[in-house]
Amino acid sequence: MVGLAVFLAVLGAFCLAFGAQRQGSAVKADTGGLALSSYGFLRLLRNPRWVFGLLLLCAGMAMNAVALVSAPLTVVQPIGAIALVITTIVNAKDQGLSINRATVVAISACVTGSAMFVLLAVNVTQENHHVSFDDELTIVLLLALAVGLFGTLALVFKHRMSAFIYILGAGVLFGFVAVLTRIIGKHLLDPNGLALLNVQWYSVVAIVAAGGLGSWFVQSAYSGGPPDLVIAGLTVIDPIVGIAIGIAILGELRPDVHAVLAIAMGTAASLAIVGVIALSRHHPEVTKRKKDARKAAGRVP
Repeated sequence: MVGLAVFLAVLGAFCLAFGAQRQGSAVKADTGGLALSSYGFLRLLRNPRWVFGLLLLCAGMAMNAVALVSAPLTVVQPIGAIALVITTIVNAKDQGLSINRATVVAISACVTGSAMFVLLAVNVTQENHHVSFDDELTIVLLLALAVGLFGTLALVFKHRMSAFIYILGAGVLFGFVAVLTRIIGKHLLDPNGLALLNVQWYSVVAIVAAGGLGSWFVQSAYSGGPPDLVIAGLTVIDPIVGIAIGIAILGELRPDVHAVLAIAMGTAASLAIVGVIALSRHHPEVTKRKKDARKAAGRVP
């Protein structure tokens, strides 16, 4: 089963990488680098390249989900990070860009930091088989605050938000979605036999709202940044947020954790996030856009 899980995780990483690249190029071609509008999003639904990218992304996420069920988190989660490397190479070839040293360092920090964080987290956490309704409500309320915060930023600074803020918001929102999806799954499989009656309506509403806003942020990030950044947010920020919620709210931290391990986890998470920030600033596609913008500004009388 572990061999099959590794195969699915690798294949899923390729699907995520190529799916992100297809969607990213479709959004850029449609928006010309400008902010994505609601009409533009509806137009993307008729774009074969964008739809094909969506299918690849869905297939990649499905394969990764099966892999997570079939093998330990320590085996599967770090493999997903190679999607970032694949996306960078594929996008660079598609756009005719050369990968600079800063991008290599940033991606290395993302992959190393996220892999270290996951490996350390598995050694200091324990599964909480019973999630109380109070804890579930706390998560939903925190998610409501996150949706309100990022939703407000999107409305107020729609044409001035950077790609990094979009993908930060998507990573945070999808981290909450992953936790709530897991909780709902536990409710459905509860041996009391109530199935759907165990599921709280506000959790379903929260998932729909967060998933919708997070998806919008992902597409908006494509219009303002490289697809590598989107994959970085989904493979770095998402799991960090999910594990942090499990530790802080669901009580999944083991009682015998040494302070050194906690500091190491914080360091690994910081390294991964710094890598995402560096990628958003020094990626060759980002620097090319900045140069083109300066040239255009210089030609304006």
